[in-house]
Amino acid sequence: MDLALPGEEHPARHTFRQWLVENPQPTARELAKSGYVAPHWPRPWGLGADPVDQLVIDDEMRRAGVRRPSNQIGIGWAGPTLIHAGTEDQKRRYLLPLLAAEEIWCQLFSEPGAGSDLAALSTRAERDGDEWVITGQKVWTSFAHMASLGILLARTDPDAPKHSGISYFVCPMDAPGITIRPIVDMTGDHAFNEVFLDEVRLSSDALVGEVNGGWALAKVTLGNERVSLSGEGALWGQGPTAGDLVDVVRQAGGTSDRVLRQRLVKVWVEGEILRLIRLRTVSAVVAGRAPGPEASVRKALADDHGQNVMEVAKDLTGAHGLIDVGPLEALAARGGGDRGGEEILPGGSAHSWPPAIWSQGYLFARALTIGGGTAEVQRNIIAERVLGLPSS
Repeated sequence: MDLALPGEEHPARHTFRQWLVENPQPTARELAKSGYVAPHWPRPWGLGADPVDQLVIDDEMRRAGVRRPSNQIGIGWAGPTLIHAGTEDQKRRYLLPLLAAEEIWCQLFSEPGAGSDLAALSTRAERDGDEWVITGQKVWTSFAHMASLGILLARTDPDAPKHSGISYFVCPMDAPGITIRPIVDMTGDHAFNEVFLDEVRLSSDALVGEVNGGWALAKVTLGNERVSLSGEGALWGQGPTAGDLVDVVRQAGGTSDRVLRQRLVKVWVEGEILRLIRLRTVSAVVAGRAPGPEASVRKALADDHGQNVMEVAKDLTGAHGLIDVGPLEALAARGGGDRGGEEILPGGSAHSWPPAIWSQGYLFARALTIGGGTAEVQRNIIAERVLGLPSS
């Protein structure tokens, strides 16, 4: 594979640099209007950039220290679905504030009885004149407590086969009848929520696509979700990599514990395999080929890998790993020397990741094989759609 980026002569570099001269400290709204937030989106929302241009633009933005607005669900999942199936009015209404992160989005999909089997959802949407009346409950809704809008799946035909009677809506999160209750996970973070919908009324223009056509749009959304959950970091594409963990241990002077050394080598090898699979996927896109099964395989492998990385990190803290020591400052003074495997992971003040990431990441990693499609569901998808095996 050849992933060398084009050089200084590439037009996308000159265009971005000139734009940056004219907008030296761009606001989120200016970035959104320019098309640089999601350059692969079609104009006027993006630039219609091909894969090579996207990589060049990303490189230029990193060099210039320009950060895109943060609106993960909006930009990553809701936006592509609205571009795919939204009306022109819906695109004009939602896409620019979405790109500028002026309106944060959440995803109202999972329910207490419909998680991995999402099509079993029971939230109802019933037509009442020009409105839809929504009743039901959603759970594990990330950022619902700070979101302005949500993408909502609801059953509009209870008599149809379960995949055929679902519709896709945009739901204002301040609508009367919505109650949001926090779910605090074991890291102490409040990102998840329960959402109760008690006869919430949505106007007819809240429907995206066709009535009962929501399952096809859900697959568009989930396809973007699973790609976004498979970046380089060990925590759903975020946070440190196995290589970062090896760097921290190296800075601490290493470990003489043979078992821990072997486990470090194992997670480093896993990380390299995942990195190469990702590069193969990018290389295929840059070359104009459709990605193969690599993306599905990588998502399944990455979940277990993230847990492995964080388990090794926790074990490297020795007895300190048995208690919550916050950002692990207590270990910062232990660096250096040739000693056994216990208590060697340092606070890492010289490292780019905050020390707290290892302690918090260990707890968060329990969710990796559940969120975004459980490990079992991912393996079923690979078995049936990639390997062609019969469904059980």
